[in-house]
Amino acid sequence: MSQENTTSKQPLIRYVNRQQMSWRAVDVDKLIAEDHRARAIWTLVGRLNLTAFYRAIESSTEEGGRPAFDPRLLISLWVYADSQGIGSARELARRCAYDPAFQWLTGWEEVNYHTLADFRVEKQQELDELFTQVLAALSQEGLITLEQVMQDGTKIKAQASSPKAKQAQVRARRQQQERLESALEELQKWQARKSGEKAKKETRVSTSDPHARAMHQPDGGLALSYNAQISTDATQGLIVGVAVTQEPNDSGQLLPAVDRLEQRLEKKPQQMVADSGYTTRENIEKMVGREIDFLGTMRYENVPRGANLPNRFPPSAFPYLPEKDHCVCPQGKVLHPAGQRKRRAGVIYHLYEARLEDCQACPRKPECCPDNQKRGRSVAHPEESPVVIAFRKKMASEEARKQYRRRGRIVEFCHAWIKSKLGLRQFHVRGLKNVQMEMLWACLTYNLQHWIRLSKLRTTTAIT
Repeated sequence: MSQENTTSKQPLIRYVNRQQMSWRAVDVDKLIAEDHRARAIWTLVGRLNLTAFYRAIESSTEEGGRPAFDPRLLISLWVYADSQGIGSARELARRCAYDPAFQWLTGWEEVNYHTLADFRVEKQQELDELFTQVLAALSQEGLITLEQVMQDGTKIKAQASSPKAKQAQVRARRQQQERLESALEELQKWQARKSGEKAKKETRVSTSDPHARAMHQPDGGLALSYNAQISTDATQGLIVGVAVTQEPNDSGQLLPAVDRLEQRLEKKPQQMVADSGYTTRENIEKMVGREIDFLGTMRYENVPRGANLPNRFPPSAFPYLPEKDHCVCPQGKVLHPAGQRKRRAGVIYHLYEARLEDCQACPRKPECCPDNQKRGRSVAHPEESPVVIAFRKKMASEEARKQYRRRGRIVEFCHAWIKSKLGLRQFHVRGLKNVQMEMLWACLTYNLQHWIRLSKLRTTTAIT
């Protein structure tokens, strides 16, 4: 065959035609595999008692009305969406139009985003009861015991504009005015609780989410956020308590967490474990009063002048000798009693001060108290109660330290999972009530996912 005849051939190509109409039969049940996560979620949600959700539906066969979406469907959609890191109602509605897993869940029906958005935030009591029901079921299976519960908090950014950024665009002037009035009201409430010019200057609220507060972030910056609190049972790392607060610190969140556990599970934890943010003298005393063992780490609370300056000896460098009632500096010099004063929650602090001549002649004065010209270095030592002394002694034991070290890989893992796997680094809704709901959805999703995993693990173990 000649070269000329070979090159003259025209190839036959099946070109893409996107202008044509296409009809096809779809077997909805075959859209996803038998072991797909969406199927497992649908089955597990179907095992739960959803009576409260059905009771809230206003339309009925007797009185008529527009048929409502099945609560089992809406719960399954949000749980599966959260598990995929989808927190936007609009994005969830879009996925229902093309994603096979969501199409399988909906039975190839469309669900508008208004229905999804409203369902997420309006069923507060029903969702709270559902979360409690899941915990009860997990307890019956021995997956939750409350023998040891870890407590931790994390900052999650609000869906709000920064006070320094351009004012957020809102849908209507009326809504903007309402938010502004709410922001002013929240600002007045917050400032009423604070004292001093510094607190007033640091108070920030947003017109787009007046309930959010400026909180310190892991990177050292400030951002409008909420403080998400989680209690995790150490048996299988399941979440047994959840709350969202406007308070930037954790010190006041330990006892409310215990109250929530007792209310939900009708049982108090045998032991609570928390970091230094929760470990205050007040909390230690009250946990003993409630007959709950508490493990935590106390910050060194001696606060002498200059303690926070860089390159200075910290308070921990001056050990207190109770048998002699004095402190000793790194050079072996004695700090003698120099009176007392009350600070923070009525705690009495005894002052100990070195002799001026000892400090002036000390070769390490530049590292300790270079600005002291008329007095020696001082240290404030708290007067410990017997309960706090016993707590410090307990935490010095190897067993207590071993149990405390478990906290990170249990409760901090929950926060890491919710932020990385579920994508909840910033809330998708505004207002304290709504963010509490979104956090509760996330914790419910976490527990259901791990329930499915543990069930599969037990099934596999039984077979082998």
